[in-house]
Amino acid sequence: MKIAVTGSIATDHLMSFPGRFADQLIADQLHKVSLSFLVDDLVLRRGGVAANIAFGMGQLGLRPVLLGAVGADFADYRSWLERHGVDCDSVHVSEVAHTARFVCTTDTDMCQIASFYAGAMSEARNIELGPVADRLGGLDLVLVSANDPEAMIRHSAECRDRGYPFVADPSQQLARMDGDDVVSLIDDAEYLMTNDYEKSLLQSKAGLTDAQLLERVKVRVTTLGKDGVEIATRDAEPFRVPIAREIRAVDPTGVGDGFRAGFFAALSWGLGLERAAQVGSLLATLVLETVGTQEYEVRRDLFVKRLADSYGDAAAEDVRQHLVP
Repeated sequence: MKIAVTGSIATDHLMSFPGRFADQLIADQLHKVSLSFLVDDLVLRRGGVAANIAFGMGQLGLRPVLLGAVGADFADYRSWLERHGVDCDSVHVSEVAHTARFVCTTDTDMCQIASFYAGAMSEARNIELGPVADRLGGLDLVLVSANDPEAMIRHSAECRDRGYPFVADPSQQLARMDGDDVVSLIDDAEYLMTNDYEKSLLQSKAGLTDAQLLERVKVRVTTLGKDGVEIATRDAEPFRVPIAREIRAVDPTGVGDGFRAGFFAALSWGLGLERAAQVGSLLATLVLETVGTQEYEVRRDLFVKRLADSYGDAAAEDVRQHLVP
C-alpha cells in the first residue's frame, strides 16, 4: 500500500519525576496550581506523531511517506528516518521556524505532564496531498494525525475531494477544535482512531452518539490503556483485543503511535482487524519498554515469538510471512 502519514514532526525532551503527580495536587486548590518538579534526568529524542508512526511502519518493512513541516534543523532527523525506511521527500522545510518541540515529564505511575511548541508545524496547512499522489502514482491511505488543526481539516477535506481513503486521528488536538471542526475532520473517514477519553470528548463536542459516529466513519478504533482496544464497525458488534504481554514498562510516550503503525501495517498486509490490533498492541508494547519513541527495533523471530505468547500460534504464523528476516 502507498501510505502517507501526515502530522507532527518534533523532538522530544523527556524527563522523569521520582514521585506521583497525584500526591502534589490539592483538590480545593486546583484553580491556582503552581508547581515545579525536580526531575532525575533529561533525555532528548526524536518524536512527533507522524514521524513516530512512519518510523514504526518502516520497522515492519513498509515505506511510508512522511508529510509534515519542519525547520532547517531537520537534516540529521531526516537522515535517521530515511535509514529506517521512511520516505521524507515530501516534508516541507520552513525558512523561518524551528522544528516542533515536545516537553514531557513522567511520574512513577506513568502519568504525564507535557507541553508542545508548534514551531514550523503551523506551516503544515500549506501542504497539498495531490503532488504527493502524483509522485507516487496514487495514495491508498492517508493518516491525518495530530498536526496544525487547520492542516488536519484541510487534509481530510482534500482526501474527500480526491477520493483518497483516510484515517481521522485527532489525538490531543481535540482540545483545539470545536464541534464543527470535529465533524469536518472525521466525516467519511475509513477509520477513526482515539483513546477512550478522546472518544468521549469528541462525541461531546460533536454531539454524536455511538451509532451516529459510525454513520460518519466506517471503523472506530478506541484504545483503552491496560484494557486493550475496542473496535466497532457498522455491520458487527464491537469487540475487544487485549494488550500484549510486556516485559517491563519504562516510558509510555509514543505508545499510541506505535499501535497505529502496527495496526495499519497489518492492514496493508491484508490481515483482518483483530490481527491488526494484535500487531499494533505488540508494537506499542515495544515502545513502552524503551525510553524514546523511536529507540526500539523489530526483530522478526523475537516479534513473532512474543506475538505467539500473547495471542497464540495462529496469530504468529499470520504475521511471520510479512516480516523481513
